[in-house]
Amino acid sequence: MKLAIVGATGLVGTMMIKILEERKFKVDELIPVASPKSIGKEIAFDGKKFQVVGIEQAIALKPDIAIFSAGGSTSLEWAPKFAEIGCTVIDNSSAWRMKEGYPLIVPEINAQLLNKSHKIIANPNCSTIQMVLALSGLQTEYGIKRIVVSTYQSVTGTGVKAVEQLENERNGKEGEKVYPHPIDKNCLPHGGDFDENGYTSEELKLLNETRKIFADQSINVTATVVRVPVIGGHSEAVNVELKSDFQLNKVKELIDKTPGVVIQDDPKNNLYPMPLNAHDKDDVFVGRIRKDPSQPNTLDMWVVSDNLRKGAATNAVQIAEYLVTNNLV
Repeated sequence: MKLAIVGATGLVGTMMIKILEERKFKVDELIPVASPKSIGKEIAFDGKKFQVVGIEQAIALKPDIAIFSAGGSTSLEWAPKFAEIGCTVIDNSSAWRMKEGYPLIVPEINAQLLNKSHKIIANPNCSTIQMVLALSGLQTEYGIKRIVVSTYQSVTGTGVKAVEQLENERNGKEGEKVYPHPIDKNCLPHGGDFDENGYTSEELKLLNETRKIFADQSINVTATVVRVPVIGGHSEAVNVELKSDFQLNKVKELIDKTPGVVIQDDPKNNLYPMPLNAHDKDDVFVGRIRKDPSQPNTLDMWVVSDNLRKGAATNAVQIAEYLVTNNLV
């Protein structure tokens, strides 16, 4: 098994390597790929060291699987070139997610869609993954009519420079700024680029990706994305209107039975999900589950997950595991 990580030195790429090691994914040759300034650096993996190479050299090494976390433009240019040599690409950018014919996969929900013909597979957005996983049992049992979601997203979702901006501001240091305003002691209702209707690209991902993953274009979604001065993970306040009535105990049972989801819902004892506790864990945590008294068939919940792990790296590695287990590479 030859496995390439494109963007191996970034926040998500580094996490991918860590998770491959944790989950004992069998790799005979790791091919770490990064920008020219990182070529020649050594990456430790499974007791061995592998040198970072350029992307053209990685193609020449003919990996079986390439996991991309290097931005949309890199994926659009290079993923087809890996696919041409028979390599299966799992892409963490937004480049392929909404393109017809390219599967958008959360393994616990729709991995069964995959077959050997799929040479470019899209990994969903981090905020989408945790939300659809928390809601997947409800979609199957009742059907979802409408979702209203407000996110409280970690700076790690923007990248290492955003983490540096937060830390610099907390320490009173000058440095490069990736946000248009201070992030420490602040909240920015701004994730991605604004469109002509006033929505951001991050908000539209929650709409479009949810519909594609659930294979249901009738689901209405409206979102507000907020960046907060947190490092541990993304949090979401989710209001979901179902197509039929429900019992709260049954809802909790369905959520609890979903693989990769953990209920933390005992508010009387101050137990509810928090990014501080979700940090460096693979699960999606759900709490504050309650009926919405303002309209029928509707409930509220609070969903938290480490956006670098299940929101990105772990989901990609799980896709790779599924491909190998089912002989699809």
